[in-house]
Amino acid sequence: MKKIKDLESALKRIDDLEKENAKLKEELEYYKNRKISGRQKHNAKWMAVYNDFVKCYKKGMSLVEIAERNRISERSVYRYKAYYEQIKKK
Repeated sequence: MKKIKDLESALKRIDDLEKENAKLKEELEYYKNRKISGRQKHNAKWMAVYNDFVKCYKKGMSLVEIAERNRISERSVYRYKAYYEQIKKK
């Protein structure tokens, strides 16, 4: 980086940096607001479905029925079941 010698150069450099900063903020907002694909973390929605799974599983409902009830894939139900059994062991 070269040394800035006069006020005009400094002001131009500041302007360039502010533009770059605005561009980076815009990019950051994009990444903050994008929809994350794949399995979600244990957020409120996940916990609500998991708690319903536990309630239905304890009542003796089949895994397919639980999947249809919560509108999730059967694979997700098996993940919930594995998580439930892991917690139950502890």
